[in-house]
Amino acid sequence: MSDAPVTHIDLADFAADPYPALARMRAETPVTYVPELGATLLTRRDDIHTQEKRTEVFSSRQPDGLMTRLMGENMMRKDGDAHMAERRALFPALSPRTVQEHWKPIFEAAAQYHIKRLVPRGTCNLVTDFAMPVAASALKAITGLEAMTDAEMDGVSQAMIDGCANYAGDKGIESRCKRATRFIDDHISDATEGPPARSALQVMTDAGLPPDSIRANIKLIISGGQNEPRDAIAGTVWALLKHPSQLAMILDGRATWGDAFAEYARWISPIGMSPRRVERADTVLGVTFEPEDRVFLMYGSANRDEAHFALPDTFDITRSTQSAISFGAGPHFCAGAAAARCLITEVALPLAFAELKNLRLAGDAPFAGWAFRGPVKMPVKWDT
Repeated sequence: MSDAPVTHIDLADFAADPYPALARMRAETPVTYVPELGATLLTRRDDIHTQEKRTEVFSSRQPDGLMTRLMGENMMRKDGDAHMAERRALFPALSPRTVQEHWKPIFEAAAQYHIKRLVPRGTCNLVTDFAMPVAASALKAITGLEAMTDAEMDGVSQAMIDGCANYAGDKGIESRCKRATRFIDDHISDATEGPPARSALQVMTDAGLPPDSIRANIKLIISGGQNEPRDAIAGTVWALLKHPSQLAMILDGRATWGDAFAEYARWISPIGMSPRRVERADTVLGVTFEPEDRVFLMYGSANRDEAHFALPDTFDITRSTQSAISFGAGPHFCAGAAAARCLITEVALPLAFAELKNLRLAGDAPFAGWAFRGPVKMPVKWDT
């Protein structure tokens, strides 16, 4: 462990609402060791933005880390040339041009299918009944694992992100994650002979990546490509319904769906943390780090840093989010950012508000998580 000042947290409270504890850390101990997580946390935006790029010290490669042990060594757990080689192999499936020309029509068709089934009902849980299948349909197409059901895709994604955030060592969570990865491997094997055109499976196969890397990267895409769009779709709808004056700004053209999503991603940070392993000893920000120390870059804290965002706990789509690092920074910036923005801001959000007339909340929408955060449920009603 580093020699950073120690901060204790209550894990249940931190999962329910991490922001008060993170605010105290930023103010009092911006680099702090948290025994309950077994890691040193960096909590200020500028520190994270700078140190994330210093992969020679804060390495993404974590041979004994949860993600590597449970899902295989994917590109997120590699640095330098090894990372870039796999990123380049995947790029043809996720480039902005591919997203607009190939995936967007597929996203639109799937979202229209799901919304049309909902309209007559007049009520639903927006997380499970709209955001989940819309995200899953997109992800099945992108990965090439089209034989999965929407519920299966959502289930294996959730099992993997739970496993990757299982720093308390819950054996049940670990077991569910391992079952999910075996299920994905079976579907990859079934799809390998004829993967769909432009899918991640197809472009990585064509690039000659070894099977272990393909499997690990498909799992990476699933772990980040399902829960985060799902939670951001439902969560941004919730934020706009809780702030009707800001929704009105979008509906009358004074703001955009992109503004709303960018601010929601800053405010809630669906990806709240990125882990690093200390590669070599160094002293950073007055703290001495030793090889193999575990470090967490707390995006959820960086995105509420008072040095960059006035009233950071307030949802405000008129603010500049340029300083936010919701998709990470440096060489590991999210490879699927263009696909996520398209699905959420060009398809799901405008469709929900256009088709679900007088959409409104019908109960509480509790949120949970700190490494990955989103609404657990979101009851809504609309006019039929």
